[in-house]
Amino acid sequence: MNDLGVTLSGEAGEASPAQDVADEIIAAGGRAIANGDSVARFDGAQAMVQAAIDAFGRIDAVVNNAGNLRDSLFHKMSEEEFDSVVAVHLKGSFNTSRAAAPFFKAQASGAYVHMTSTSGLVGNFGQANYAAAKLGIVGLSKSIALDMQRFNVRSNAVAPFAWTRMIDSIPTHTPEQQRRVEGLKKLVPEKIAPFVTALLSDAGKGVSGQIFGVRNNEIYLFSQPRPIRTAHTSDGWTAETIAERVFPMFADDFYPLARSGDVFAWAPRLMRWPSIWNASRPMGSLPRKA
Repeated sequence: MNDLGVTLSGEAGEASPAQDVADEIIAAGGRAIANGDSVARFDGAQAMVQAAIDAFGRIDAVVNNAGNLRDSLFHKMSEEEFDSVVAVHLKGSFNTSRAAAPFFKAQASGAYVHMTSTSGLVGNFGQANYAAAKLGIVGLSKSIALDMQRFNVRSNAVAPFAWTRMIDSIPTHTPEQQRRVEGLKKLVPEKIAPFVTALLSDAGKGVSGQIFGVRNNEIYLFSQPRPIRTAHTSDGWTAETIAERVFPMFADDFYPLARSGDVFAWAPRLMRWPSIWNASRPMGSLPRKA
């Protein structure tokens, strides 16, 4: 496991959470090592994967969940705020995945799980950098799944809903922000681990190129972009005929400018409808009460 052991602002901390977890695993009788290289550096990711090979003899899975936040409204966002988030989330996911790829190819097996977010899949205020990186991870995961399926390697993306130290920096200056944070604190990371474990296990060998979400006791399979309406004319289109005919034709199917909280509006508790819910209908039609 890897962690830089830095504070939310990126400064060096006194201890690495990765080392704490490794110590817990060892104390419980397991085997674990901690690594402090940066996923944002290509050579750092190479060293991280090599450390796993040296310690365990092989590598079977990669979970890309390194993250940082630099929230800011788009018109105020600095280049550093954008670059630092993309470097950790998107470039970091590429770096570690690429470092493991030759080993997966040689052994004809392996699995990736990449952490995406509804900030990219749906949208959120003040997170253009984070949303761009997280939606980019979806494209990266699908490309890995396509390119490496011939080597029996699979790749999936998971949007986790959980209160972690990374999102502890969310501001609580307004009543709306305070309500949002209180809701997020009900979402525990321990609920994410079983799903990720299942994906990486042999039982998940037939699952690849998908986008999932886990929110306490709820598990989602997300849609992927596909054409939903078509406009055709044998005469070809002009800007004027597009404005007159295409935009009005498509208008009823335009997606609203929703945020993640607008789509996932029900409380994250054990639901009262059947424990296995076939959500074949649009998300907006799911029951909203816990």
